[in-house]
Amino acid sequence: MLFPVILSGGSGTRLWPLSRKLYPKQLLPLVNDRTMLQNTVGRVADLDRAGSPLIICNETHRFLVAEQLRNIGTSADSIILEPMGRNTAPAVAIAALRAVEQDPEALLLVLPADHVIADEAVFRATVEKGLPAAGRGKLITFGIVPHKAETGYGYIKKGAPLTAEGETVFSVDEFREKPDQATAEGYVASGEYLWNSGMFLMRAATYLEELGKFQPEMLDVCRKAYAGAAADLDFLRLPADIFTSCPEDSIDYAVMEKTAAAAVIPLDAGWNDVGSWSSLLEVGKQDENGNVFIGDVLTEDVTGSYIHAGSRLVTAIGLHDHVVVETKDAVLVAAKDRVQDVKKLVNKLKDAKREEPLLHSKVYRPWGAYEGTDHGTRFQVKRITVKPGEVLSLQMHHHRAEHWIVVSGTAKITRGEETFILTEDQSTYIPLGTTHRMENPGKIPLELIEVQTGSYLGEDDIVRFEDVYGREGDKVKVE
Repeated sequence: MLFPVILSGGSGTRLWPLSRKLYPKQLLPLVNDRTMLQNTVGRVADLDRAGSPLIICNETHRFLVAEQLRNIGTSADSIILEPMGRNTAPAVAIAALRAVEQDPEALLLVLPADHVIADEAVFRATVEKGLPAAGRGKLITFGIVPHKAETGYGYIKKGAPLTAEGETVFSVDEFREKPDQATAEGYVASGEYLWNSGMFLMRAATYLEELGKFQPEMLDVCRKAYAGAAADLDFLRLPADIFTSCPEDSIDYAVMEKTAAAAVIPLDAGWNDVGSWSSLLEVGKQDENGNVFIGDVLTEDVTGSYIHAGSRLVTAIGLHDHVVVETKDAVLVAAKDRVQDVKKLVNKLKDAKREEPLLHSKVYRPWGAYEGTDHGTRFQVKRITVKPGEVLSLQMHHHRAEHWIVVSGTAKITRGEETFILTEDQSTYIPLGTTHRMENPGKIPLELIEVQTGSYLGEDDIVRFEDVYGREGDKVKVE
């Protein structure tokens, strides 16, 4: 059986302010009406022999991932939760252990969740061509046929074609790090080099065997972590006390650059890793002036620019080769040739202990969402939406009191020892230190306004006593 393995653990810092730690780029609809994750899952649905995907994700994204799969009518074989990121080599090892448990001859198709592939039919046909070689023990990487000299990617020099596969699968002569411009131009002119895509096709058992040769400590920790994994609702949670000791490394460094089993298949299917805002300009539908506009945008004399209006009208005059991205709480303006430096801005925001790198003004939770609408000294106002049938945790705050006003729908409220119903235009008050819970027992979304007052209004001032989503131990901090 072929197991698609979707790696969805990244934070997408370079696409800030749209991509943030608690809502990263793979969970956003950046190129069409589906999210990057949904597009990746859909891309493998029609592959021959493919089963349900294995999703590897950060535990803080688990409910978003599950909801997005439900929204496209797909279920995962497993959604495996990493308590912390340890790069791709351990993540794939965990997936391989899961796969061989079900099929000792299992094949893995490893895909990042945040790539664009324009021609999915060509992609699937290329994967099919690699299945025989992968079944014989080759660890195959997909090398992107370069159409320009690119300094932002690593390169793979292809060797001789494998005899049994004709011109389809090649041995790997060497992996090269990201080059300077002149070196990249030489690579492309030679016709011998491909971009390293970070996508792989391999037997799960072969990967584990090779990982054991070159990174035995990593494999040992992964085996112990998988053996200690526990079911948690629809998820498989790896134990943090074990997984935290796992060495951190990529598949390339841990295995592919060392193994004698490496092979490469050229792929020419309109691939883009959407690694920066300029990438979205490349993959988007450009107007006659080479611009891509998203949302309510009005311009005069603007060329070669990407402008994204998320919540209001954005206007521009005389911009050339720029990126402008607007959200409710942040605006990014950058020269197109400087977008790789967005990460520097994000690091400055983190150093200042600001929340903008972590979350949006609208924050999604498994029960619904909340959005900040106003704040000041000792108060803030939120708009809260609770989905039908969902319930918030039974909780208490040490530093704030809350006022709830129902705008629409029905709320079942627990306040201390009381339980009562609120409907439209009714309200209640939750004193500081009082145990409370909110539930939507109705069939339509519950909309309400929450006014918080107190000396400290951070989201980490929550003590959870009961939670149907298993979040009693979750911590939310700006790092």
